[in-house]
Amino acid sequence: MKNIQVIDGAVNCVYDILAATDEEFSLIFPAGQDVAFIDEVYERRLDEATLNSAFKALWTRRVVKAQAMEIHGLLFYQLDEKKPYYPSRRDEEAVNSGGSRLR
Repeated sequence: MKNIQVIDGAVNCVYDILAATDEEFSLIFPAGQDVAFIDEVYERRLDEATLNSAFKALWTRRVVKAQAMEIHGLLFYQLDEKKPYYPSRRDEEAVNSGGSRLR
């Protein structure tokens, strides 16, 4: 299982961590990526029923943050303004708006 942290634009977002199977993880994150935006996941023209089923299962597997050993991916909802900071969709390669690295 791989842990995905969900970062939502809602004011009351609690940044849940969800456990995904390897198959579910690969549906959300293309090879080599660990940052995803929900609209882009659905725009990749994957089978929508398969995606919906994967997300339905994923939301049943919340991981208590204190028990999470790793976070393997970030999934953003309603936060398109964050896209420029993750041009490669890799967390470790995040950049400022001027292109300088965030880390």
